[in-house]
Amino acid sequence: MLNVALLQLPALGNDQDANLAKGEAFCRHAKEMGADIALFPEMWQIGYNFHDPKEPGSRERWAAQAISRDSPFIGHFRTLASELGMAIAITYLEAWPGRPRNSVSLIDRHGHTVLTYAKVHTCEFDVESALTPGDDFYVAKLDTAAGEVQVGAMICFDREFPESARILMLKGAEIILTPNCCGLEINRLTQFRTRAYENMVGLAMANYSNPPGVNGHSIAFDGIAFSGGTPDSDGVSRDMLIVEAGEAPGVYLAPFDLAALRHYREVESWGNAYRRPRLYAALIDEAVHPPFVRADATR
Repeated sequence: MLNVALLQLPALGNDQDANLAKGEAFCRHAKEMGADIALFPEMWQIGYNFHDPKEPGSRERWAAQAISRDSPFIGHFRTLASELGMAIAITYLEAWPGRPRNSVSLIDRHGHTVLTYAKVHTCEFDVESALTPGDDFYVAKLDTAAGEVQVGAMICFDREFPESARILMLKGAEIILTPNCCGLEINRLTQFRTRAYENMVGLAMANYSNPPGVNGHSIAFDGIAFSGGTPDSDGVSRDMLIVEAGEAPGVYLAPFDLAALRHYREVESWGNAYRRPRLYAALIDEAVHPPFVRADATR
Protein backbone atom coordinates (compact mmCIF):
# COMPACT_ATOMS: atom_id res chain seq x y z
CA MET A 1 0.00 0.00 0.00
CA LEU A 2 1.17 3.51 -0.87
CA ASN A 3 -0.28 6.14 1.47
CA VAL A 4 -0.66 9.68 0.11
CA ALA A 5 -1.57 12.38 2.64
CA LEU A 6 -3.74 15.17 1.23
CA LEU A 7 -2.80 18.27 3.22
CA GLN A 8 -6.00 20.33 3.17
CA LEU A 9 -4.56 23.50 4.63
CA PRO A 10 -6.04 26.91 5.45
CA ALA A 11 -4.40 29.63 3.34
CA LEU A 12 -2.07 31.91 5.29
CA GLY A 13 -1.25 34.42 2.57
CA ASN A 14 2.19 35.95 2.08
CA ASP A 15 3.66 35.02 5.49
CA GLN A 16 6.24 32.51 4.30
CA ASP A 17 7.54 31.78 7.80
CA ALA A 18 4.00 30.93 8.93
CA ASN A 19 3.46 28.81 5.81
CA LEU A 20 6.70 26.94 6.48
CA ALA A 21 5.77 26.25 10.11
CA LYS A 22 2.19 25.22 9.30
CA GLY A 23 3.39 23.04 6.43
CA GLU A 24 5.94 21.30 8.63
CA ALA A 25 3.34 20.63 11.32
CA PHE A 26 0.96 19.07 8.79
CA CYS A 27 3.79 16.96 7.35
CA ARG A 28 4.67 15.65 10.80
CA HIS A 29 1.03 14.78 11.39
CA ALA A 30 0.90 13.02 8.02
CA LYS A 31 3.93 10.92 8.97
CA GLU A 32 2.27 9.96 12.26
CA MET A 33 -0.72 8.75 10.21
CA GLY A 34 1.56 6.51 8.12
CA ALA A 35 1.95 8.63 4.98
CA ASP A 36 4.53 7.79 2.31
CA ILE A 37 3.91 11.07 0.44
CA ALA A 38 2.59 14.41 1.73
CA LEU A 39 0.87 16.54 -0.93
CA PHE A 40 0.40 20.30 -0.52
CA PRO A 41 -2.27 22.46 -2.18
CA GLU A 42 -1.25 24.78 -4.99
CA MET A 43 1.47 27.43 -4.43
CA TRP A 44 1.55 26.88 -0.66
CA GLN A 45 4.68 28.99 -0.08
CA ILE A 46 2.59 32.19 -0.54
CA GLY A 47 -0.87 30.71 0.02
CA TYR A 48 -1.86 31.07 -3.64
CA ASN A 49 -1.71 34.84 -3.25
CA PHE A 50 -1.47 37.22 -6.25
CA HIS A 51 -0.90 40.90 -6.92
CA ASP A 52 -3.57 43.59 -7.10
CA PRO A 53 -3.64 44.94 -10.69
CA LYS A 54 -5.08 48.25 -9.42
CA GLU A 55 -2.29 48.87 -6.91
CA PRO A 56 0.94 50.47 -8.25
CA GLY A 57 3.99 48.29 -7.62
CA SER A 58 1.89 45.37 -6.42
CA ARG A 59 2.94 43.05 -9.23
CA GLU A 60 6.64 43.74 -8.64
CA ARG A 61 6.30 43.11 -4.89
CA TRP A 62 4.41 39.89 -5.58
CA ALA A 63 6.99 38.65 -8.11
CA ALA A 64 9.78 39.42 -5.64
CA GLN A 65 8.40 36.67 -3.38
CA ALA A 66 9.31 33.99 -5.94
CA ILE A 67 11.94 31.51 -4.76
CA SER A 68 14.28 29.10 -6.49
CA ARG A 69 14.03 25.32 -6.17
CA ASP A 70 17.31 25.55 -4.22
CA SER A 71 16.02 28.19 -1.77
CA PRO A 72 16.09 27.81 2.04
CA PHE A 73 12.30 27.29 1.97
CA ILE A 74 12.60 24.25 -0.29
CA GLY A 75 15.77 23.17 1.51
CA HIS A 76 13.82 23.08 4.78
CA PHE A 77 11.39 20.57 3.31
CA ARG A 78 14.22 18.50 1.83
CA THR A 79 15.68 18.22 5.32
CA LEU A 80 12.26 17.44 6.78
CA ALA A 81 11.61 14.72 4.18
CA SER A 82 14.90 13.07 5.07
CA GLU A 83 14.20 13.32 8.81
CA LEU A 84 10.70 11.84 8.48
CA GLY A 85 11.60 9.27 5.81
CA MET A 86 8.58 10.54 3.84
CA ALA A 87 8.29 12.10 0.37
CA ILE A 88 6.95 15.66 0.24
CA ALA A 89 5.38 17.40 -2.76
CA ILE A 90 5.92 21.07 -1.87
CA THR A 91 4.39 23.88 -3.95
CA TYR A 92 5.62 27.43 -4.47
CA LEU A 93 5.96 30.49 -6.66
CA GLU A 94 9.16 29.67 -8.55
CA ALA A 95 11.63 32.35 -9.63
CA TRP A 96 11.99 32.30 -13.41
CA PRO A 97 13.33 34.67 -16.09
CA GLY A 98 10.56 37.17 -16.76
CA ARG A 99 7.36 36.03 -15.07
CA PRO A 100 7.56 33.49 -12.18
CA ARG A 101 6.11 29.98 -12.39
CA ASN A 102 3.56 28.00 -10.38
CA SER A 103 5.56 24.90 -9.42
CA VAL A 104 5.69 21.72 -7.36
CA SER A 105 8.86 19.88 -6.35
CA LEU A 106 8.61 16.24 -5.33
CA ILE A 107 11.22 15.44 -2.68
CA ASP A 108 11.88 11.77 -1.93
CA ARG A 109 12.23 10.25 1.55
CA HIS A 110 16.02 10.69 1.35
CA GLY A 111 15.73 14.45 0.85
CA HIS A 112 16.46 14.50 -2.88
CA THR A 113 14.29 16.39 -5.38
CA VAL A 114 13.27 13.87 -8.06
CA LEU A 115 10.84 16.03 -10.04
CA THR A 116 9.98 19.71 -10.45
CA TYR A 117 6.94 20.57 -12.54
CA ALA A 118 5.54 24.00 -13.49
CA LYS A 119 1.85 24.40 -14.28
CA VAL A 120 1.37 24.14 -18.04
CA HIS A 121 -2.26 25.27 -18.30
CA THR A 122 -2.13 28.57 -16.44
CA CYS A 123 -5.42 30.45 -16.10
CA GLU A 124 -4.54 33.19 -18.58
CA PHE A 125 -8.05 34.62 -18.33
CA ASP A 126 -7.36 35.59 -14.70
CA VAL A 127 -4.50 36.64 -12.39
CA GLU A 128 -2.39 33.72 -13.59
CA SER A 129 -1.60 35.70 -16.73
CA ALA A 130 1.27 36.97 -14.55
CA LEU A 131 2.85 33.48 -14.64
CA THR A 132 5.16 31.77 -17.11
CA PRO A 133 3.52 28.46 -18.15
CA GLY A 134 5.50 25.25 -17.81
CA ASP A 135 6.74 23.60 -20.99
CA ASP A 136 6.53 19.85 -20.31
CA PHE A 137 5.09 17.09 -18.13
CA TYR A 138 7.33 14.87 -16.02
CA VAL A 139 7.28 11.43 -14.43
CA ALA A 140 9.87 10.19 -11.93
CA LYS A 141 10.62 6.96 -10.10
CA LEU A 142 9.96 7.53 -6.41
CA ASP A 143 11.54 5.25 -3.82
CA THR A 144 9.05 4.56 -1.02
CA ALA A 145 8.55 2.01 1.74
CA ALA A 146 6.04 0.37 -0.63
CA GLY A 147 8.77 0.06 -3.30
CA GLU A 148 9.41 2.13 -6.41
CA VAL A 149 6.42 3.90 -7.92
CA GLN A 150 6.18 6.03 -11.06
CA VAL A 151 4.81 9.43 -10.05
CA GLY A 152 3.74 12.38 -12.21
CA ALA A 153 2.28 15.79 -11.39
CA MET A 154 -0.23 18.27 -12.76
CA ILE A 155 -1.62 21.40 -11.09
CA CYS A 156 -5.24 22.57 -10.74
CA PHE A 157 -6.42 23.79 -14.20
CA ASP A 158 -4.20 21.13 -15.83
CA ARG A 159 -6.69 18.46 -14.74
CA GLU A 160 -9.40 20.09 -16.89
CA PHE A 161 -7.47 19.12 -20.03
CA PRO A 162 -7.52 15.38 -20.80
CA GLU A 163 -4.12 15.72 -22.46
CA SER A 164 -2.39 16.41 -19.11
CA ALA A 165 -3.22 13.11 -17.43
CA ARG A 166 -3.00 11.29 -20.77
CA ILE A 167 0.58 12.31 -21.47
CA LEU A 168 1.60 11.50 -17.89
CA MET A 169 0.10 8.03 -18.34
CA LEU A 170 1.96 7.64 -21.64
CA LYS A 171 5.19 8.58 -19.86
CA GLY A 172 4.59 5.80 -17.35
CA ALA A 173 2.83 7.46 -14.42
CA GLU A 174 1.03 5.13 -12.02
CA ILE A 175 0.10 7.86 -9.52
CA ILE A 176 -0.53 11.52 -10.44
CA LEU A 177 -0.25 14.17 -7.71
CA THR A 178 -2.41 17.26 -8.18
CA PRO A 179 -2.02 20.40 -6.04
CA ASN A 180 -5.16 22.55 -6.34
CA CYS A 181 -6.74 25.87 -5.42
CA CYS A 182 -10.36 26.36 -6.52
CA GLY A 183 -13.91 25.40 -5.68
CA LEU A 184 -14.47 21.69 -6.25
CA GLU A 185 -18.05 20.90 -7.23
CA ILE A 186 -19.71 17.90 -8.88
CA ASN A 187 -18.54 18.69 -12.42
CA ARG A 188 -14.86 19.17 -11.56
CA LEU A 189 -14.89 16.16 -9.25
CA THR A 190 -16.52 14.00 -11.92
CA GLN A 191 -14.03 15.26 -14.49
CA PHE A 192 -11.16 14.30 -12.16
CA ARG A 193 -12.68 10.84 -11.67
CA THR A 194 -12.78 10.45 -15.45
CA ARG A 195 -9.03 11.13 -15.68
CA ALA A 196 -8.43 8.16 -13.38
CA TYR A 197 -10.88 5.95 -15.28
CA GLU A 198 -9.66 6.61 -18.82
CA ASN A 199 -5.94 6.35 -17.98
CA MET A 200 -6.04 3.64 -15.29
CA VAL A 201 -3.95 5.80 -12.96
CA GLY A 202 -4.27 6.68 -9.31
CA LEU A 203 -5.06 10.38 -8.72
CA ALA A 204 -4.56 12.39 -5.55
CA MET A 205 -5.60 16.06 -5.24
CA ALA A 206 -4.99 18.42 -2.30
CA ASN A 207 -7.07 21.61 -2.10
CA TYR A 208 -7.21 24.53 0.33
CA SER A 209 -9.88 24.62 3.02
CA ASN A 210 -10.27 28.37 2.35
CA PRO A 211 -10.19 31.31 1.19
CA PRO A 212 -13.68 32.23 -0.12
CA GLY A 213 -14.47 30.36 -3.30
CA VAL A 214 -12.23 27.43 -2.30
CA ASN A 215 -14.03 24.70 -0.42
CA GLY A 216 -11.79 21.77 0.41
CA HIS A 217 -13.03 18.43 -0.94
CA SER A 218 -9.50 17.13 -1.46
CA ILE A 219 -9.97 13.79 -3.16
CA ALA A 220 -8.29 10.62 -4.41
CA PHE A 221 -9.29 7.89 -6.87
CA ASP A 222 -7.47 4.56 -7.18
CA GLY A 223 -7.92 4.17 -10.97
CA ILE A 224 -9.49 0.70 -10.71
CA ALA A 225 -12.98 1.00 -12.22
CA PHE A 226 -13.80 -2.72 -12.32
CA SER A 227 -12.96 -5.65 -10.08
CA GLY A 228 -12.33 -9.22 -11.17
CA GLY A 229 -11.58 -8.18 -14.74
CA THR A 230 -9.86 -10.38 -17.32
CA PRO A 231 -8.81 -9.66 -20.92
CA ASP A 232 -12.27 -10.94 -21.97
CA SER A 233 -14.41 -9.34 -19.28
CA ASP A 234 -14.69 -5.93 -17.62
CA GLY A 235 -15.60 -7.53 -14.32
CA VAL A 236 -17.85 -5.78 -11.79
CA SER A 237 -18.11 -1.99 -11.70
CA ARG A 238 -16.73 -0.46 -8.50
CA ASP A 239 -16.35 3.02 -7.03
CA MET A 240 -12.77 4.28 -7.52
CA LEU A 241 -13.12 6.81 -4.69
CA ILE A 242 -10.59 6.32 -1.89
CA VAL A 243 -11.25 9.44 0.15
CA GLU A 244 -13.05 12.76 -0.21
CA ALA A 245 -12.58 15.42 2.45
CA GLY A 246 -15.22 17.83 3.59
CA GLU A 247 -14.45 21.54 3.92
CA ALA A 248 -12.50 21.50 7.20
CA PRO A 249 -8.70 21.71 7.41
CA GLY A 250 -6.98 18.40 8.05
CA VAL A 251 -4.77 15.59 6.79
CA TYR A 252 -6.71 13.06 4.72
CA LEU A 253 -4.96 9.76 4.01
CA ALA A 254 -5.41 8.04 0.65
CA PRO A 255 -4.11 4.43 0.53
CA PHE A 256 -3.34 3.11 -2.98
CA ASP A 257 -3.08 -0.64 -3.55
CA LEU A 258 -0.22 -0.66 -6.06
CA ALA A 259 -0.33 -4.41 -6.71
CA ALA A 260 -4.04 -4.26 -7.55
CA LEU A 261 -3.56 -1.20 -9.76
CA ARG A 262 -0.68 -2.81 -11.65
CA HIS A 263 -2.65 -6.01 -12.25
CA TYR A 264 -5.61 -3.98 -13.47
CA ARG A 265 -3.41 -2.03 -15.90
CA GLU A 266 -2.09 -5.32 -17.32
CA VAL A 267 -5.50 -6.75 -18.22
CA GLU A 268 -7.97 -3.91 -18.88
CA SER A 269 -8.70 -2.03 -22.10
CA TRP A 270 -8.11 1.67 -21.29
CA GLY A 271 -4.85 3.59 -20.95
CA ASN A 272 -2.64 3.01 -23.99
CA ALA A 273 -3.90 -0.47 -24.92
CA TYR A 274 -6.11 0.28 -27.93
CA ARG A 275 -5.38 3.89 -28.88
CA ARG A 276 -4.94 4.93 -32.54
CA PRO A 277 -2.56 7.92 -32.39
CA ARG A 278 -2.20 8.05 -36.18
CA LEU A 279 -5.75 9.45 -36.30
CA TYR A 280 -5.20 12.14 -33.67
CA ALA A 281 -3.37 14.79 -35.70
CA ALA A 282 -6.05 17.40 -34.93
CA LEU A 283 -5.05 17.23 -31.25
CA ILE A 284 -1.77 19.01 -31.98
CA ASP A 285 -3.13 21.50 -34.53
CA GLU A 286 -2.37 25.01 -33.24
CA ALA A 287 -5.34 26.61 -35.04
CA VAL A 288 -8.25 27.85 -32.89
CA HIS A 289 -11.63 28.37 -34.52
CA PRO A 290 -14.85 30.03 -33.26
CA PRO A 291 -16.45 29.77 -30.78
CA PHE A 292 -13.20 29.08 -28.90
CA VAL A 293 -11.15 32.11 -29.96
CA ARG A 294 -9.96 34.10 -26.89
CA ALA A 295 -7.91 37.28 -27.18
CA ASP A 296 -5.93 36.53 -24.01
CA ALA A 297 -4.98 32.95 -24.92
CA THR A 298 -1.48 31.91 -25.97
CA ARG A 299 -0.09 28.65 -27.30
